[in-house]
Amino acid sequence: MILDTNGLSSFVDGVPSLQSKLPDPSEITVPVIVLGEYRYGIRRSRYRQHYELWLAEYLPRYRVLSVDEETAIRYAAIRDELKESGTPIPTNDAWIAALCRQHSLPLLSRDRHFDLVRGLRRVEW
Repeated sequence: MILDTNGLSSFVDGVPSLQSKLPDPSEITVPVIVLGEYRYGIRRSRYRQHYELWLAEYLPRYRVLSVDEETAIRYAAIRDELKESGTPIPTNDAWIAALCRQHSLPLLSRDRHFDLVRGLRRVEW
C-alpha cells in the first residue's frame, strides 16, 4: 500500500483507526514526493526532532518509491485525463497517483480528489 502524506502523518502519529487499514509493515511504500511533503511539513513543527528521529529509525523499514521514466509516462496520462474531464488535482498528487498506477498499489489517503483518477483504489480511515 502507498501512503499519501496525510496517511504517513497519521501513521507516524499512531492514529488507532488507521492501524486496521494497514497491511504488513513490510508492504508499506512511501513515494519520494510524500517524503518531501512530509519533511517540509515537519520543518516548522514544534515536534520536529521527534518526527526526524522517527524517520531516521523507521523509514529504512519501508520501501521508498522514486520517480522514473515509466512514472513520468503515467503522470502525463493522468494529467491529460484529468484535464480532459475538467477535474485537475494538485501536481504532487498526480505524481503520487502515477506511482499507484505504475506499481498497481492502493493509496491510503483522506484526499477524495484521488477518486477522480481512473483505476486508482483509495483507502480511507
